[in-house]
Amino acid sequence: MEQNIFGRAVFFFFLVLFCISILLMGKLIAPFFATIILGIVFTGVFKPVFNFFLRKLSPRVASVLTCVIMFFVVFIPVFFFVGILSKEALNLYNMAKDAVFSNQLINLLENTQALEKINDLLGRAGIEKVYSWNELIAPVSELGKIVGYSLFQQARAITSNLFSLVFYFGLMLIVVFYMFMDGKKFIQYLYDLSPLKDEHDKQLFEKFNGMAGAVLIGNGLGGLIQGCAGGVLFWSMGFNSPFLWGVIMGFLAFLPIVGIGVVLVPAAIFLMLKSSLGSGLFVLVFYGILSWGIEYIFKPKVVGDRVAMHPLIVFFSIIGGLKVYGLLGIIYGPLIATLFLTLADIYFSSFQSMVEPGKGLKET
Repeated sequence: MEQNIFGRAVFFFFLVLFCISILLMGKLIAPFFATIILGIVFTGVFKPVFNFFLRKLSPRVASVLTCVIMFFVVFIPVFFFVGILSKEALNLYNMAKDAVFSNQLINLLENTQALEKINDLLGRAGIEKVYSWNELIAPVSELGKIVGYSLFQQARAITSNLFSLVFYFGLMLIVVFYMFMDGKKFIQYLYDLSPLKDEHDKQLFEKFNGMAGAVLIGNGLGGLIQGCAGGVLFWSMGFNSPFLWGVIMGFLAFLPIVGIGVVLVPAAIFLMLKSSLGSGLFVLVFYGILSWGIEYIFKPKVVGDRVAMHPLIVFFSIIGGLKVYGLLGIIYGPLIATLFLTLADIYFSSFQSMVEPGKGLKET
């Protein structure tokens, strides 16, 4: 009996020390958490490249060559991309601040009778306030200032601190290098450390790996294609800041419900108001074909059935991730949602019967 009590006391003491060590370790790696997560995600994305080199080379050489390719494929394009983005974002901010775009739009709208119809409908509804185009367009101009200034500030922060950018990207490459070299050992160590069954650990890992691939490969390439196509379309039609609008459409493409329609549909309406009915209809057809092709042809072939998540959950996880974590929320949001849904599946299949007898006995 005494040995039992002593054993429990020793185990409790060990748990306290272990929890403290986890907290301290978490505090140590907290500044590099984003770098580590990105490194693990990019490891999965570039795994096929590593496997290709591994057929003829040693693991160390294959890992080095893959990291070199990552540097040229990811770092250099991103650096130049951010530089161009900062210039166009500043132009958008200045145009919105000087009311250039809103004045052009007001001049177009004043030639229509839309405002009279709006005020007539409001009058019938018992609302006596008469709106002017300046009042209705003001939020659009304000939104342009906010978006342009925010993008400019973030882009300038990245490009102005080149040393920091190179340092963190170098750390990410180190993570990628050792994940290629010792990734299987690391994963097995986490399996052994986890109190869950190996099948549950494997389920969590596969879901995370699948979601990371879906976000970066499926959504990432899909967003790149839609952003490039939208930017080229805007450039060919003479819109201002086509590169910036292409970037915005690339990010909007991550959202499964609204997508690039947030930009292209208003652009089509704008063209129609300019008496360019054919151009407006062309933009709408372009939007329909592009978004449909990416969602129903490209993504299923690239991602397959790797991840099954309701579009509404994906939408709110990305929006919430952007609000909480900034730009990296595009990755963090879906991963957190994946963690919750996978743990919920494990609960229903293995632990619900402990809480509610008679339930959770059937595998989901």
